[in-house]
Amino acid sequence: MATQRATAPWAAWLGTAVLSLLLYRCWADGGGPSLAERVIWAVNAGGEAHTDMHGIHFKKDPLEGKLGKASDYGVRLPILRSSPEDQVLYQTERYNEDTFGYEVPIREEGDYILVMKYAEVYFAQSQQKVFDVRLNGHVVVKDLDIFERVGHSTAHDEIVPFSIRRGKLSVQGEVSTFNGKLNVEFVKGYYDNPKVCALYVMKGTLEDVPKLQPHPGLEKREVLVEEEEEEEDPEVGEESGKKSTSAAPKNRVQSGPRTPNPYAADNSSLMFPILVAFGVFIPTLFCLCRL
Repeated sequence: MATQRATAPWAAWLGTAVLSLLLYRCWADGGGPSLAERVIWAVNAGGEAHTDMHGIHFKKDPLEGKLGKASDYGVRLPILRSSPEDQVLYQTERYNEDTFGYEVPIREEGDYILVMKYAEVYFAQSQQKVFDVRLNGHVVVKDLDIFERVGHSTAHDEIVPFSIRRGKLSVQGEVSTFNGKLNVEFVKGYYDNPKVCALYVMKGTLEDVPKLQPHPGLEKREVLVEEEEEEEDPEVGEESGKKSTSAAPKNRVQSGPRTPNPYAADNSSLMFPILVAFGVFIPTLFCLCRL
């Protein structure tokens, strides 16, 4: 009997500890808010309402009939890097002949992520559509050329983290006063019109954002760029060499062999005195013959 009485408290304590551990594991695995629950605002630009594979509900474009033009030109194309059920988020778009944007109400402080979805479904080369993206006046994406980034009919996400605390918006090292409204603007540039296919704002960090499917062509290009940087950045070298390597663009494309200098074998400097001598000798000889 004494042994049973001594064992009972330990058994109760052990049972409580196991139950607490199980409850904690359940909370850690799935007790927090889901991805869809973290999204506070989502719009399918130029298209109808859609719920994606992650449960994010994209509303119908609120700018329909108010600003810009909706296009479904991309519905005839399969979009690479996107799941079949969510390709509609990259096949429709809204564009405008001038700067346009969306207003997102945010009432709570915290860390947020802006995700903008793009696909180039019309132009077949770079430098045809280039524009900026502003967040409450801050340029967060500069000279966006979708085709140059990923090519034609290929999904591309621009992801911008920002935070709101004590009435201040912080994004990419810049701070400004926040009045409860996030203005996402697509800025008209020199090349065609700005656009967006879909966008959403969620609470969280970069690690919480779903990744697009891998793109073999992009992965090969990134590997080549990394190998090229390693070859051109030796551990021992002159300071000027290091500066020139760091200043070189990451996605540099070689256009072919170096063109030879057309003036490298020019001997005109040697011929000049001879030509001058002939120019003086002939008139002199002519004058002597006349005499």
